[in-house]
Amino acid sequence: MPRRPARPATWHLALMLVLTFSTGIVDAVGYLGLDRVFTANMTGNVVILGMALTGAEDLPVLGPLLALAAFLLGAAVVGRVLRRAATGWTTASTVVFALVGAGLGALAGVAAALGDAVPVPPGTPAPPAAQVVTAGLGLLMGAQAAAARRLAVKDVTTVVVTSTLTGLAADSRLAGGTGEGWRRRLGAVVLILAGAAAGAALLRWHVSAGPAAAAVLTLLAALLGHLRARAARRGAEAPADADGLAG
Repeated sequence: MPRRPARPATWHLALMLVLTFSTGIVDAVGYLGLDRVFTANMTGNVVILGMALTGAEDLPVLGPLLALAAFLLGAAVVGRVLRRAATGWTTASTVVFALVGAGLGALAGVAAALGDAVPVPPGTPAPPAAQVVTAGLGLLMGAQAAAARRLAVKDVTTVVVTSTLTGLAADSRLAGGTGEGWRRRLGAVVLILAGAAAGAALLRWHVSAGPAAAAVLTLLAALLGHLRARAARRGAEAPADADGLAG
């Protein structure tokens, strides 16, 4: 009986949605636990930075700058690494996501060592160790976003949902569209919302719990993506092997 053709778009979407949930956790930790800084949603950081630079009270400047610079660095490095890689999920994709997961785990350890220094009260400068966590999370989220961009799952960047919401509304039947892709788009929005709620809840336990949970989810996504890509390659090679034997 012939095998069904693999549908990488389906499992790419599933894994990117897992990472979207994980991103919600990380951003909740950054905003609520690390001096009101977004470590994945750079739009939020730019807005916070703009308000802070005009003298708005109790808004951080250093934290958003660190997160923004680190995010750009992470995205640039991974973009360069993956530029020559084949399309789809490759070994390089697995390595990037695995390193992001391992990095989140390491930052969870750093956050655990901070003890009572976090969460940082509004208006209080974050300690240097907390700034290291902020920059580290920004770097990892930039790397994740670049790797997700390479997979090109429509409407799911893993780090923002503004464009996803725009597509959901603009292509809806209410707007005269077909409503195509609404499940994927709504799923991304709901999962980043649920991730933020989970991150806020984990913060009540300890600031390190959120990054630790995100680390587990990211490593799981890396493992499943690697196994699924390897199975897909084997499935694609099998018919060629069979043709060779027949000849």
